[in-house]
Amino acid sequence: PTYKGRQCKLCTEKAGYVDYKNVASISRFLTRFGKIVPRYYSGNCIQHQKMVASAIKNARTIALLPFVK
Repeated sequence: PTYKGRQCKLCTEKAGYVDYKNVASISRFLTRFGKIVPRYYSGNCIQHQKMVASAIKNARTIALLPFVK
């Protein structure tokens, strides 16, 4: 799946799901202010963007990631 000529990074890595406990991998989808990066900027497909967003929200809930930096 492509979006504006980009390939989804998670599709190229053959990621089945995005784990909320892997903070290093999901923190690259956050801005420096702690907001979730939109799909047109990150280049994710719609399925992986939804997985990333829910993983970030779960990690914030159990205090692995901050809500605001």
